[in-house]
Amino acid sequence: MTEFSDLGLSPTTLQAVADTGYTTATPIQAQAIPVALAGQDVLGIAQTGTGKTAAFTLPLIDKLASGRAKARMPRALVIAPTRELADQVASSFEKYAKGTKLSWALLIGGVSFGDQEKKLDRGVDVLIATPGRLLDHFERGKLLMTGVQFLVVDEADRMLDMGFIPDIERIFKLTPPKKQTLFFSATMPPEITRLTKQFLRDPVRIEVAKPATTNANITQRLIKVPSSDPKAKRLALRTVIEKAAPETGIVFCNRKTEVDIVAKSLKVHGFDAAAIHGDLDQSQRMKTLADFRSGALKILVASDVAARGLDIPAVSHVFNYDVPHHADDYVHRIGRTGRAGRTGEAYMLVTPADDKGFDKVIKLIGQTPEEEVLDVDYTNAVTVPREGDRRRGRGERPGRERGERGERSGRGRRERAEAAPEAEVVETAAVEAAPEAPVERAERPERERKPRRERSRDRAAVQTAEAGPVEEAAPPPRPSRERPPMPVRGVQPVRAREDDDDRRVVGFGNDIPAFLLRAPPKLAKVED
Repeated sequence: MTEFSDLGLSPTTLQAVADTGYTTATPIQAQAIPVALAGQDVLGIAQTGTGKTAAFTLPLIDKLASGRAKARMPRALVIAPTRELADQVASSFEKYAKGTKLSWALLIGGVSFGDQEKKLDRGVDVLIATPGRLLDHFERGKLLMTGVQFLVVDEADRMLDMGFIPDIERIFKLTPPKKQTLFFSATMPPEITRLTKQFLRDPVRIEVAKPATTNANITQRLIKVPSSDPKAKRLALRTVIEKAAPETGIVFCNRKTEVDIVAKSLKVHGFDAAAIHGDLDQSQRMKTLADFRSGALKILVASDVAARGLDIPAVSHVFNYDVPHHADDYVHRIGRTGRAGRTGEAYMLVTPADDKGFDKVIKLIGQTPEEEVLDVDYTNAVTVPREGDRRRGRGERPGRERGERGERSGRGRRERAEAAPEAEVVETAAVEAAPEAPVERAERPERERKPRRERSRDRAAVQTAEAGPVEEAAPPPRPSRERPPMPVRGVQPVRAREDDDDRRVVGFGNDIPAFLLRAPPKLAKVED
């Protein structure tokens, strides 16, 4: 085990680390910090939850301790893929730099541009930002990146998944070529490898674990759900949570709409749960995350926005409500538990529709989680479509419920009708038992209807006969459409003579003007 005092950090930084309660460095910290202090580029590869944030924050504080920030010209730039991760990096920087005079600013979406611009105008040493908001400030002319001495890219593989690689390439080109780059990632896809070869200068590769490996402190379990119906999955999830009794837990879903539905279902059944995903307001996201960190919230239902980089050490359980679309995301999801040497448990619900994605996860991690059987009766949890819905093509796929599209689509009304089948049967029987009353209609004599054109002619004839004879008036003369010629400035119109009525001028023809037949004048001979 390596102590922080052996890594070459300044006494001020060591005191800040000691105040947080840490004394021993993790493997990625023990290897990356001395290299970063020496001024070399770093390519750090480590599984999530191993302390990558402190591995670049601590040396950055030491190297920036001397110097002064300039307005709109930050000295260090830290790029993070999500707002939550950027905010977490800012919190770490504030915690470790409290003994220095360094300033910092956080540039993320969902926050007023004006407040961020005021900080930039005063000058900051460290700028922590997401790629989109950073480039927005640059294009507004509020930010210059010519003074960047240190560039940190955190969770680079997440940048790739979110489509930020073109923005990262542009940021690299906008910053000076002679800068120190610290590049951290949990996995190394080919696109990330290409990026490091293009922009890093002889980096020291530090790999403390194989890419896409799970933490040994995490116990992984598998729950097989016999039906793909969402109601059956939610019943299985509630049963697992009740059985596991987590201190705090995160439930991961693939879709944002599913996050809202699952969170609402858990709250309805008495669980202390709240949702967090990218479509929520930034203030609400930050408050939900703060409540979860403080322990005021017990269960966080999240999309993959919370799967990368969030350091919440007290998470005891992770529940994968959906098998992730990308196998790498499974490693990041369960990495939210078992952090900083703690133990954790991870559950994954697998339905018959998840076989392909589940096989990819097993192939990636190289092991099959232990299967746990739940004593659950799924009979009443499966939505059975009515006969009328089958004829209309509904009910073929696993049922959506009111939470996804609401009452407006009419599905909520159908569910309430399904909840009371006895009333429906009684009403149907009453209708069938009612005798049909005979309806008497008066017979009308049929008359032959003429075609519409003949009826119009008849009406016109009647109107003419009633009006009497009318003298036909001569039609007014139609106005001529010929327009007079437009006058041309400086040219007098030519008046035709009386004998030129039937003749037009089309050109000279065979007549040659006399001035063209004249011989050219002879030039006088000039004697020398």
